[in-house]
Amino acid sequence: MSEPTDARAHPETYRVARGEQGVLTVQPYKDELLPLWRFATPEKARASAAALTERFHAYLEAGDVVGADMARKYLQMGFTRSRRYANHPGGKKYDGPVPTDKRGQSGSHGRAELPRGPEDPVKAECARIFKAAWDAVEQVEAYTAARAEHRRRFG
Repeated sequence: MSEPTDARAHPETYRVARGEQGVLTVQPYKDELLPLWRFATPEKARASAAALTERFHAYLEAGDVVGADMARKYLQMGFTRSRRYANHPGGKKYDGPVPTDKRGQSGSHGRAELPRGPEDPVKAECARIFKAAWDAVEQVEAYTAARAEHRRRFG
């Protein structure tokens, strides 16, 4: 197995994509951002969203659009994971295991969605916290312009 590419040293290898693709694989950002990502309680979600937003702005100020995009993805993932736990006790959304050939891919893969439980108000609040932070970074003009330029140049 080959070493993962350092996306900071080689930003041309990074593809800006919708959603959270690459959030747990793109280095060195995974190692820098994953420890900041927490959503168990609203207090942890607030601290996490603030730390990730701070990192987003630091990356942007340094001209690191890949880092800024990865920080945005962690904010987005804070929202989506919190919503999943708000809707599904224990966070299990689909019935049965992920098929072996589909591991690492998003989606139901033919599995039925489990019934939603009563909404967990703690996780719903965590989702609101992350959604507000995610929406805010998506409005930063310097980021949207840099992201568009990265897409134009590298895909």
